[in-house]
Amino acid sequence: MSGVAIQSLPASTAQARPLAARLNVPMHDIALHRFPDGEIRVTAGPASPTTILYASLDQPNEKIVALLFAAEALRRNGARRLVLVAPYLCYMRQDTAFHEGEAVSQTVIGKLLAATVDRVVTVDAHLHRTPDIASVFPGIEADNLSAMPAIADALKTAELAPDTIVVGPDSESRPWVSELASRLGVPHDVASKTRRGDRSVDVRFSEPALFAGRPVLLVDDIVSSGGTLVACARALIDAGAAAIDAVIVHALFPADMTRTLSAAGIRSIRSTNSVPHPTNAIPLDGLLASALRNETRADRVVETRR
Repeated sequence: MSGVAIQSLPASTAQARPLAARLNVPMHDIALHRFPDGEIRVTAGPASPTTILYASLDQPNEKIVALLFAAEALRRNGARRLVLVAPYLCYMRQDTAFHEGEAVSQTVIGKLLAATVDRVVTVDAHLHRTPDIASVFPGIEADNLSAMPAIADALKTAELAPDTIVVGPDSESRPWVSELASRLGVPHDVASKTRRGDRSVDVRFSEPALFAGRPVLLVDDIVSSGGTLVACARALIDAGAAAIDAVIVHALFPADMTRTLSAAGIRSIRSTNSVPHPTNAIPLDGLLASALRNETRADRVVETRR
């Protein structure tokens, strides 16, 4: 039995393989069979004392069930430590009940996964009202990695124009926008956003003259409907921006929406491969490998989960 191995859900195989190569550990596919009534049968690969489960949790409902089933099989067959690598972590938006009767999905999913695995590693989780990732997963290890180092490395090789301004769509984006701008050595600004609904937002800048004649790098963590990105691009065009390129951590929007974003004035769209998407241009395997290197140490003692 190998000491450490990666097991991947089918939708994440292409992203898990480079990570396995970087860590120099075996890689196994988790097989899913769907019955006519919608139930699934899950077959995991050979268990290792430390097993890294790789599953980006976009379109999450079936994936969560598959993870629970895979974890049962792996524990029963000898896995003593399960590490979930979920570059995109689902159900983090609903961190409070905004209306009477609503479920707080972040709490539910956090407790469910904490009861299933020993560590969670994710990237730029949506924690706008939650102090840190440890609050989501009681009693286990948890890491919320920033994608900005990987994005900065990718942009440096693309020879970013020196007069570029890095822009975030709202005040919540300030931490990652300022980090990226610092790494790139360029200025940054953030917009003021008022949300009217899931697909309708108003975006304003306090000093629109900053953008006149300058290229803009528009950065967002999650894009699903695209409304915020479109509104921000239009405001930047109105302010006289010379060009707008977008970088997205988690690209959840339909592939054909790139035409809408292009029509709004966005010249190029690049995303990390946290979620498989046609815009993927920034791999995260180096970032994830650094966070997981301690799992592969020969002297690591793996304790049996109680």
